[in-house]
Amino acid sequence: MDYEIIHNESKSRFELSVEGHLAHLDYLRGDGSLDMNHTLVPKELEGRGIGAQLARFALDYAATNELKVIPTCPFVKVYIDRHPAYQPLTDLSNKD
Repeated sequence: MDYEIIHNESKSRFELSVEGHLAHLDYLRGDGSLDMNHTLVPKELEGRGIGAQLARFALDYAATNELKVIPTCPFVKVYIDRHPAYQPLTDLSNKD
């Protein structure tokens, strides 16, 4: 199931609210980059693919906005490893 994800720029995170619980992927904005540093999915929402949806949304946002990704969060790192199309986003050697 796809959920509506909100980009909460004031809190530097992507948010998803389900059944009164808030899941989010936090980031730090750098010069041309997003350091995706923490993903939180409440225990009540685990096993529904919500973390993956947050990661995909955040990575698509980075790609659309031509931002490089620093996958500090282990969940985001594993997601990128499993989805090779996103791997070029982590290549900081070509950063302008």
